[in-house]
Amino acid sequence: MRWRRAKRGFDLVVAVPLLLVTLPAQLVVAAVVARRLGRPVLFSQQRPGLGGEPFTLYKFRTMVPVNEALGLVDDGARMTDCGRWLRSTSLDELPTLWNVVRGDMSLVGPRPLLVAYLPLYTPTEARRHDVRPGVTGLAQVSGRNAISWDDRLRLDVEYVDRASFALDVSILWRTVMSVGRRQGISAPDHDTMPLLTRKLTDSNVDHVTPMSIPSGALTTARPEEDG
Repeated sequence: MRWRRAKRGFDLVVAVPLLLVTLPAQLVVAAVVARRLGRPVLFSQQRPGLGGEPFTLYKFRTMVPVNEALGLVDDGARMTDCGRWLRSTSLDELPTLWNVVRGDMSLVGPRPLLVAYLPLYTPTEARRHDVRPGVTGLAQVSGRNAISWDDRLRLDVEYVDRASFALDVSILWRTVMSVGRRQGISAPDHDTMPLLTRKLTDSNVDHVTPMSIPSGALTTARPEEDG
């Protein structure tokens, strides 16, 4: 509990200098994305934050827009070599430092997933929203997108139960090592992470408040840039 109170200060002490130091790199990446993928250079999407409250996540785009006429519908067709490189180096994640500075996210915590997933979690899995979502987390350093959804959500809840300064520092260090080795960038046979698909049950829906699910979220969910 003490760490949860001190965590926000730690996030600012680390994220603000990182944001400033990486600004030149972000400008270069923005120029590359604008040239290779077009505008806008940023991908933005509503994601559930602390308590399931939605916020706008920012990342650099890694895919071209959906274009059914050209067959650009699924992730594999929309992903470009430039986008794969940005993902493999995690450069696409740099704008999320702004989310950390704003207080939407933490450096370490469960990754913010799609709003449409909210009614699909079990009550235990929904506890992943008891803390701020993170730029990286226990699931990411344990396999990132290469592990199953059940394992990923289990590790998210494990982080909530074990959160501490030592664990956060360990996860940040393991993240640096993982990015350097470019491990777990995509799920097997997928360019990103496949959609979470489950059958809705009463036990799933009980923990979700009506305001948590935007109108149409369950029918318009896309895996765009997820992970």
